[in-house]
Amino acid sequence: MRRQGKHLAAVVAAVLAFTGFMALGVWQLERLAWKEALIAAVNARIAASPVAPPGPAAWPQVSAARDAYRHVRVSGTFDNSRETLVQAVTEAGPGFWVLTPLRTDQGFTVLVNRGFVPAEHAPQAARPAGLIAGPVTVTGLLRASEPGGGFLRANRPGAGRWYSRDVAAITRVRGLAQAAPYFIDADGAPNIGGWPRGGMTVIRFRNSHLSYALTWFALAGMTGVWGAWPLVEALRARRRCSGTALASPHVPLG
Repeated sequence: MRRQGKHLAAVVAAVLAFTGFMALGVWQLERLAWKEALIAAVNARIAASPVAPPGPAAWPQVSAARDAYRHVRVSGTFDNSRETLVQAVTEAGPGFWVLTPLRTDQGFTVLVNRGFVPAEHAPQAARPAGLIAGPVTVTGLLRASEPGGGFLRANRPGAGRWYSRDVAAITRVRGLAQAAPYFIDADGAPNIGGWPRGGMTVIRFRNSHLSYALTWFALAGMTGVWGAWPLVEALRARRRCSGTALASPHVPLG
């Protein structure tokens, strides 16, 4: 009786674990479909012809899921006096992103990530030719704000230390009125003097959902085998008992 109770407990535990692992595997397949749809949508936005970025009336509806990496074009004038440097590590090495407010022809302001500069070109005095003063047209990708800071490093606006492109915080500190809740990564059009260097947007989506799903399904399979083993042993034991009873010698009476 005690052995039967242990077998039953093992089977119940195996069924619960099997169900849980299968559910996790199915969930990862659903995540895989979502990620593939997201990648396809982003690729389509990047390849599309540039459009005007969302204006003030559309800002409440702007979201990363719907608008991130949208190909946009906007004209206006840079306000180089309110430039913000955000620490960055790129394929060109460590340095800074140069975020400059652009007062658009439509009357609102949008932060433009003009590109990357190494530390020696971070001061404006080291790149005077790149401080465009007249009307410009910027083509690039719409990007969602990066609030808070970088990995284990919070932004320190009071000290002028920025580790992420936090649009709301930067526009507040710089005193920018009617500022868009997103920023634009400028494309790789050459800048006068070579700095900042645009067109360095990294578009990479981690997509390991299929391997995760296969792992969960493998665990479900192993759990199923483990759970079935007590039943197999019980069946074998019953067969052995039946065989022993059939093989017992018959002693005739009288």
